[in-house]
Amino acid sequence: MNAAVVRDSGIRTLRRAAWFAGALFWTAFAVLEGVNHGWLAALLALAFFIAPDLTFLVGLRDARTVERGRLQPRAVPFYNAAHRALVPLALMVVYTFTPMTWAPLFAGLCGWLAHISFDRAFGYGLRTKEGFQRT
Repeated sequence: MNAAVVRDSGIRTLRRAAWFAGALFWTAFAVLEGVNHGWLAALLALAFFIAPDLTFLVGLRDARTVERGRLQPRAVPFYNAAHRALVPLALMVVYTFTPMTWAPLFAGLCGWLAHISFDRAFGYGLRTKEGFQRT
């Protein structure tokens, strides 16, 4: 095997392991927020954990016309926006530095980051404009 291929494979494995560690952290943080702040915080964490994949519904009408593993191109901007880690991280920073103190919102952001981290850990990243997984 080529040394560059082995190195790239090792980097990819290390990156996925780091995303998985982040996924465990954000999941634990979301659960902790749910335990500390009640059922609404837990519900919002779960809802935000599921919500990014609801962007698939944008392309549902034309799902039969695209090949397997490809997202309908109309849904790609929504999918990519919901799967960028900087979005919930930026909202967490805003939450931290403003007088907002509604804990369920923070729990939801933890759930959102957990979802993104699990996706990256299992090899699901952002999509190209044609709807294919980026490599």
